[in-house]
Amino acid sequence: MTSVLFDAPGPRAKGRNILYSVLFVIVAAFVVWWIVVKLDDKHQLDWAKWKPFFTDSQAWTTYLLPGLGQTLLAAAISMVIALPLGAAFGIARLSDHAWVRVPAATIVEFFRSIPVLIMMLIAFEVYAQYTSVSTDDRPLYAVVTGLVLYNASVLAEIVRAGILSLPKGQTEAAHAIGLRKGQTMRSILLPQSITAMLPAIVSQLVVIVKDTAIGGSLVNFSELINSVRPLSAAYGANTIACFTVVAVIYIIVNFSLTSFATWLEKRLRAGKKSTGAVLSAASVDTGGTGTTGVQPVKADA
Repeated sequence: MTSVLFDAPGPRAKGRNILYSVLFVIVAAFVVWWIVVKLDDKHQLDWAKWKPFFTDSQAWTTYLLPGLGQTLLAAAISMVIALPLGAAFGIARLSDHAWVRVPAATIVEFFRSIPVLIMMLIAFEVYAQYTSVSTDDRPLYAVVTGLVLYNASVLAEIVRAGILSLPKGQTEAAHAIGLRKGQTMRSILLPQSITAMLPAIVSQLVVIVKDTAIGGSLVNFSELINSVRPLSAAYGANTIACFTVVAVIYIIVNFSLTSFATWLEKRLRAGKKSTGAVLSAASVDTGGTGTTGVQPVKADA
């Protein structure tokens, strides 16, 4: 089938595609086999290294679940703060007033350009030297601060791009009926752009969940990946098994978040579909007064 983006492949192209697919499968199978062999040679596939995750509940209650709880806590706090903050800065960048637009753009571009790990380190030192935050809470505060500053700036650009992607006729029609810019943004532009922005917003939320791991390696935040070291030490240097289980947990969490966003997007799109009844020609009164009126449609007996 030919489209605007590409031409339909001919017989030779189809043959090449099949050949490339077969070669890719063979190479992928060889790589998987080589990895399994190497792991087996190093005794990383021995049942003794994987057994604690299936038979010993302390591996979960002492190490994995507390680490997962800290990861979700930091991610949830960061999401709750970054989403409205990013929306506010994104809308501020569209302001007609330079004294609002320019500072907002400066803040967004500044924090979007700095790696999140640097912001976590700076926040950790600031909390250590200039605040009374306790040593136990300091890593959480630093991680949340870095995630909020970076992701709010990214979300601000997502919001701005989502609003600008709407047709200009939406704004012009709102102004034509007398709505002010604030009313137009709140009642017309934002509700319509949310559906378009949702996939990008969810992608950024997944990034927030994964970036909590940076705090574990830099500021000793007791998140999920940071629990691998004591867990591996307690169960006989089963580092590969620990990282594999942690990776599966991350996949489950992020897949659940993405699935919820997909369901929510479908609900939002379904809610925007028209459910009004179609008026018949007989229900429209065009005579007498020079104006067009709509008469109630009587149901047939």
